[in-house]
Amino acid sequence: MNEVTEVAKLGFWNLAGNRLYYAAYHMASALLLDKGFSARTHSGVIHLIGQNFIAKGFLDKSYGRLFTRLFDLRQSGDYDDLYDATEEEILPLIDKTKSFIKAMEDLLTLV
Repeated sequence: MNEVTEVAKLGFWNLAGNRLYYAAYHMASALLLDKGFSARTHSGVIHLIGQNFIAKGFLDKSYGRLFTRLFDLRQSGDYDDLYDATEEEILPLIDKTKSFIKAMEDLLTLV
C-alpha cells in the first residue's frame, strides 16, 4: 500500500487506482486459496468473495461495493484512453481499501 501513497503523491491517479485494485485482488485471492476456493478470472475472485464472505456476513457489504468499484476503476484506467481518474475519486478509496485488506487478513486467522 505504500506504493499507492507514493504514486498518489505524484498525481498518477489511474495508476493509484490500479494499485489499489491489485492490492485488494491479491489479498482476496490469498483469502480464497486459504479457504479452499479458486477462481480463474478477476470477476470470479470478486464473485467468490461476495458469495462466500460478504453474503455470509464475514465481510461488510460495503466491501463488495468497494471491490467492484476498484475493479471498474482499474478497467477504465487501464483500457479507456479517454478516462482519467481524479484525486477526488482515488483519495477516499485508499483508507477504505486498507480496511478491506485488513478485514481479509483477519479472516486468514480463522480456522
